[in-house]
Amino acid sequence: MNDKQEMRALILSTFNNRYACKGYDPKKKVSAEDFKVIMEAARLSPSSMGLEPWKFILLNNKGIKERIKPFAWGAEASLAGASHFVLILARKPKDMKCDSEYVEYMMNDVQHFTDELRQTRKNKLKNFQKNDLKLMESERSFFDWACRQTYIPLANMLTAAALLGVDSTPMEGFNYDAVEKILVEEGILDTEHFGLSCMIAFGYKNREHRPKTRRCIEEVLEIID
Repeated sequence: MNDKQEMRALILSTFNNRYACKGYDPKKKVSAEDFKVIMEAARLSPSSMGLEPWKFILLNNKGIKERIKPFAWGAEASLAGASHFVLILARKPKDMKCDSEYVEYMMNDVQHFTDELRQTRKNKLKNFQKNDLKLMESERSFFDWACRQTYIPLANMLTAAALLGVDSTPMEGFNYDAVEKILVEEGILDTEHFGLSCMIAFGYKNREHRPKTRRCIEEVLEIID
């Protein structure tokens, strides 16, 4: 087997054996080195026009976890035993609109565009937001656009964890208003700039899981020649 064949086999094996962990062993902890790689996979993820509309919060505080638990049915097992519990935030319209201070910061200080290129990119972003995605029609549309992008680093974190032999659980199963209220009260969430998109846990399973079930490739892939 050559290098390319080995890589293909590794990729397919990783995805075939990755699943949403339903129970964690609280005695087993993900190493700092492995968690750093997982978070780097998130940080290096692509986003629309490179605007990185996300923030990641590693929640270690047991008291806050206990406050969240009654409102997060999908996170009960993770909050009880996972090694690492991460909140993924998405930026609000205040930051994502083409003329925002955040967009200016990203294009100037992070992407290092020239003045001319920065203006060209802003004009392109404005047209994209207004005419292609029609985001100007509602504030919610802007936030949903940012939330959709957070699922890119979410997926990359899941894959990186699986490659490292770390179990994980992505979660949407929680009352958003109730959890956000707690995060605001705890001084974690600034709702002017961010909203909660999803959660993800990492650790090591405490039980075996049922085999993966998926539709066959012929059902999900259509080829148009």
